[in-house]
Amino acid sequence: MSDPRKKYLNRLIASLAGTAVIAICCFTPVLVILLSAVGLAAFTPYLDFVLFPALAVFFVLTAVSYWKWKKACRNPE
Repeated sequence: MSDPRKKYLNRLIASLAGTAVIAICCFTPVLVILLSAVGLAAFTPYLDFVLFPALAVFFVLTAVSYWKWKKACRNPE
């Protein structure tokens, strides 16, 4: 059988990466510059409607992943 700790650790790493990417897009002008370079600057006023809820979702996913990983580390099966 596979180790559940490794499975939950992979999920934790993925959720941390997603949170970092969304946080960089929220708090720096990286996404605005990229959209302007591609010619899609008209979408920049709507970024807050997508990025802040996505950031909240990724924070919740990270918390749940961390909780499950810690639980699996405490109770190795």
